[in-house]
Amino acid sequence: MPTRFRLYLILAVVVALAGAVLAFGAHRQRMAGHGYVVRFELPQAGKRIGLPAIKGPQDPARPLVVIDAGHGGHDPGAAGADFQEKTLTLGLARALRGRLLAGGGIRVALTRDDDRFLALAERREIARALGASVFLSIHADSAGDDLNIAGATLYTLASRASDALAAQVAARENHADRINGVTLDGQSDAVSAILVELSQRRAREEAGALARLIVREGEGRLAFHPSPHRSAAFAVLKSPDVPSLLFEAGYISNPDEARRLASPEGQAGFADAVDKAIRIYFARQAGN
Repeated sequence: MPTRFRLYLILAVVVALAGAVLAFGAHRQRMAGHGYVVRFELPQAGKRIGLPAIKGPQDPARPLVVIDAGHGGHDPGAAGADFQEKTLTLGLARALRGRLLAGGGIRVALTRDDDRFLALAERREIARALGASVFLSIHADSAGDDLNIAGATLYTLASRASDALAAQVAARENHADRINGVTLDGQSDAVSAILVELSQRRAREEAGALARLIVREGEGRLAFHPSPHRSAAFAVLKSPDVPSLLFEAGYISNPDEARRLASPEGQAGFADAVDKAIRIYFARQAGN
């Protein structure tokens, strides 16, 4: 093969490769401009999350309900019937906050009051940092392609998850945290684990009592699943000292239920039932 021809061949290959690189770069820019690349800022490592405002009475002795609207930001949650879970849960959370504040005597905070993303651990830690009396995380379930399944479900932390959590928390906090008002400083690993487990058991029992009240007060107002109270190892429920509930308010995959949850009437019914249950719960706590 003549030397000149080989040079032309090599030059053609180089030009072709350069053209391919330039074309790929231009394609990436076009993709980024049309929503194919999703970017979002992450908080700086070690930076504490900002705490939400507490609304209601200024008296810190008043009970505090922290309401968590599930999902948000780049995490839309489940979808169905032209609705997104993150939008439905925020509407329900705001409705419940409004009802609690209107009734007076209870302080309220929302983990998010806009379309932002929060990690599961951040949500429960907000409740702990604020000193919540109750933590309620609101969600909407999905049954996939089955459009007929409906009904709300309340979840509390499973006992096995609680037992495992006790040892983890005791080790992680390195004896420097306070659990339910009791300091772990200076305690042995075994004693710390026992203190955490007892606190978690108390919180789990109180969450169960509130769940039963919501089912009772929601009768005739809310549509519940045939088995409305269950337990599971949801990460958002793993607070060692705050009674925590996850409320699947209904199935977003069911068009009728999704429209009801998104309607002012449906949100008002949800808020009224949960408000009444919470007030009975706090009245019993005060009596004890």
